[in-house]
Amino acid sequence: MLHSKTRWIVRQSDENKVKDIADTLKISPVLATLLINRGMDTVESARYFLLDKEQQFHDPFLLKDMDVAVNRIKKAIKDNELILIFGDYDADGVTSTTVMMRTLQDMGAEVQFYIPNRFTEGYGPNIPAFQYAADIGVSLIITVDTGIAAVDEAAAAKELGLDLIITDHHEPGPVLPDAFAIIHPKLLDSAYPFRDLAGVGVAFKLAHALYGQLPEHLLEIAAIGTVADLVPLKGENRLIVKQGIKRLQVTDNHGLNALFKLASVEKSAVDEETIGFMIGPRLNAAGRLDSAEPAVELLMATDANEATGLAEEIDRMNKERQAIVAELADDAIREVEERYPVEENPVIVIGKEGWNPGVIGIVASRLVEKFYRPAIVLSFDSDKNQAKGSARSIAAFDLFKNLSECRDILPHFGGHPMAAGMTLQLSDVDELRDRLKKQANELLTEEDFIPVTTLDGEIDVKQADLPTIQEMQKLAPFGVENPKPRMLINEAMVSSMRKIGSNQTHLKLTVENDGATLDGIGFGFGHLYDHISAEAKVSIIGELSINEWNNIRKPQIFLQDVAISDWQLFDIRGVKQIEKLNGALPVEKNMWIVFNEDNVQKFSPYAADNLFIIKTASDAEKLDMDGSHVILGDLPYSKDLLVSLFSGKIPARIYAHLYKEDSAYFSMMPTRDHFKWYYALIAKKGPFELKMRINDIAKFKGWSIDAIEFMSKVFFELDFVKIENGMISLNKTVSKRDLSDSQTYRYKQEQMALENDLLYSSSSQLKGWFDEVLHMAVEIEEAMEEEWT
Repeated sequence: MLHSKTRWIVRQSDENKVKDIADTLKISPVLATLLINRGMDTVESARYFLLDKEQQFHDPFLLKDMDVAVNRIKKAIKDNELILIFGDYDADGVTSTTVMMRTLQDMGAEVQFYIPNRFTEGYGPNIPAFQYAADIGVSLIITVDTGIAAVDEAAAAKELGLDLIITDHHEPGPVLPDAFAIIHPKLLDSAYPFRDLAGVGVAFKLAHALYGQLPEHLLEIAAIGTVADLVPLKGENRLIVKQGIKRLQVTDNHGLNALFKLASVEKSAVDEETIGFMIGPRLNAAGRLDSAEPAVELLMATDANEATGLAEEIDRMNKERQAIVAELADDAIREVEERYPVEENPVIVIGKEGWNPGVIGIVASRLVEKFYRPAIVLSFDSDKNQAKGSARSIAAFDLFKNLSECRDILPHFGGHPMAAGMTLQLSDVDELRDRLKKQANELLTEEDFIPVTTLDGEIDVKQADLPTIQEMQKLAPFGVENPKPRMLINEAMVSSMRKIGSNQTHLKLTVENDGATLDGIGFGFGHLYDHISAEAKVSIIGELSINEWNNIRKPQIFLQDVAISDWQLFDIRGVKQIEKLNGALPVEKNMWIVFNEDNVQKFSPYAADNLFIIKTASDAEKLDMDGSHVILGDLPYSKDLLVSLFSGKIPARIYAHLYKEDSAYFSMMPTRDHFKWYYALIAKKGPFELKMRINDIAKFKGWSIDAIEFMSKVFFELDFVKIENGMISLNKTVSKRDLSDSQTYRYKQEQMALENDLLYSSSSQLKGWFDEVLHMAVEIEEAMEEEWT
C-alpha cells in the first residue's frame, strides 16, 4: 500500500448532459465533462465558454457610480486639476495603477500616482498620505485595488477638501466610506453582471468608460493583474486574460519585453503560467521589500534601456525575496511545531519581531500547504505596539467572515474568504488567536482538516493521448475556478521508473495498461522510488500535458499524488549489505520477522525494538501485522509458518529478504538410483569405516561428501544400516520402507521446495505465492463470518 497525500474526490457528471453537449458541439465526452464540472452544464453556456466570438465585455456604466466618476474625472481633466492615483503595492495594485495612469495620460490629465510603503504606512489609504496630496495641490484622488475599508480616511479627505473616487474589489464591510463615488462590483445594490473582477479589472472598466470604447491596448496589463490576484478565471476575467495573453505574445511594452528577456521567456509562448510564475512574482517583489514604484515605472517605461535597468533591479529584489521567504518559512514552521502545535490550534496565529511584513503572506500560504490549517502570520513592531499580518485559509473556513467578527480588535482589516490582511495591537494577538480557535472549533470537523484534491474525472492510459490533451487546451487560460484538469488514472502497471535530477529528487515513471503507455514526471517525488514495488498497480493523479523534444510530441502527466491500494511485495532477496537495505525501508510501522534465533544478532541493530522471533505457529498467529511494513529477515523452516503468520491479517507491505546462510537448493538431492547404488556398495563392501572411504566414494561417483552423508543418515533413520563406532553396515533384518519415511529425506525435500518457491522464484512468482496465502486467509475469514452469522 501507499497512501495518498490528500483525499481524492472524483467529480460525477450527469451522463445525459455529457452526451448532449458532446454530440451537439462535436467535442469529446472528456471535454464535455470538464465543461460541466466548471459550471457550463448546458449547450449554450458550454458554447459561450469555448467560443471567443460570442463573448462581449459588459457595459462599464452598469457599475454603480460609474457615470458620477467619469463626469468628475473629465471635469478635472478639463480644469487642469491635479489628480492622484492611489494604488496598492501588490501586482494587482501595480497593474491597476498603470492602467489608470496610462488612461489619464492619454486623455491629457495632470496626474501622479502614489503607492504607500508597506513598511512605514501599511495597507490602504492613510490620512498622512491624503494630507500630502492636499499639500501638493491634488483635488481628486482615485484609489485602485484599495479603499473600500477606508472609512476614516474618506472622512479626512472630505475635511481636506479632496474628492475621493474609490475603485476596489475587496469585500465591502458593513459601513462604506463616504466618498464622492464608489465603483465596486460587489456592492449589495450593484446591478453589474459579474462580481469577481480583480482590482485591475475594475480599473479597466473605468478606463473603458473614460475612453468611450474598449481600451484593447490595456488588456495585456489587465491580464497580468487578474492572473496574479488569483480571482476566478471565468466570465469577464476569462475574457480579459484570454485576450490579454494574445496581446502579451506580441507586446511592444518595453518593461514587459525586458522582463521576458531576463526570465528567458519566449514571448510567443506566453500564457497564464508565464504571468503567474514569472511576471507576477517579480512585480510583487518590489512592494514586498521596498517601494512598489519601480514596478509601475517598469510597466510605463518609454525607453528600452530604462526598462532593462528597472527589470534588473526588480529581478534582484525577487531573488532576495525568495531567500527571505525560505528563511522565514523555516522559522515559522518551527514556531508552529514548538509553540502552537496544530493538534491544539485549528487556526494558526503566529508572529515575531522583525519578520518581514512584505513576505508574511507567502509564508502564511506555506503554512497552509504544510499543516492544512487557516494561518495568520504577523510581523511585530514593539515600537509601535503593533502587529501587521497576512492570512490564508482552507476551503471550510471563511476568513473574511470570521475575522469580521473580530473587527473590534482589528482597526485595519480587509480581504476575501481565502485571504486577508490586518493590523492590530500586540496586546490583542492572543485574544485574536483565542477567538479564532473558538470559532474554528465550533465550525470545523476533523474531515475539514484533511486536504482534498478534487478531480475532473477518471481516464485510462489509452485515452490520455495527444488529441485529448490538445482538446483540453480549449479550456485555457486556466486559473481559479477554471483549474487545469486534474485526472485520475486508476491501477495502472508501472513499466519503468527511475529517479532523475541532479539530487535525484524527482521521479520519472511510465505507466501501462492494455498496451498503451504514458510517461509521468513527479517533481519532488523522488522519495517514492523506494515505496513503489515493481509489481504494484499504481493510481496517479495529475495534469496531462504534451512533451515536445527533438520535434517528437508525446503525452505526459505531471504527477500530483500517487497511491497504491493493494499490499505491496518488495523483493530484496539479493541485498547483501543490510545497511543498504535499511536505508530503503520506510521509517514507520516496521516489523522485522526472524525465524531463526541465530540470525537475531544480524538484524537487531536495524530493527531496534521492532524485531519479533517466530518459532511456532502459535507465535505467528498471535502477531498483529495489519497495516504494517513486514520485513521477513530470514527464511522460515516451513511454508506453513508463513501461512500462520499472515492468516487473517492485512499487511501494507512485505519486504522479502529471506536470508539463508546455507542453501539446500543447490546441494545435490540424490535420486533413487543413487540410493540403490550406495546400498549395493554397503552390501558388497561393508562393513567399512565411513570416514575413511567417503572421499574415495565421492571421487569415484562425482558426488559431494554432503550427499553421501545425507544418504547414510536416511538409511540409518530407515533402519537399513547400522552405524557403530564410525563403521557402516547393512541391517539384515530390515523391513521394506519408502525413502519418504525418513524425516531427514522429507525435510530436505521440503527445504528444497521452500527455497524453490521463496528464494529462487521470480518476483512475480513470489508475489503470486503471497497473493494466494493472503487471499486464502481472507477466504477463511469470510467463511468463518458466514458460519457465525
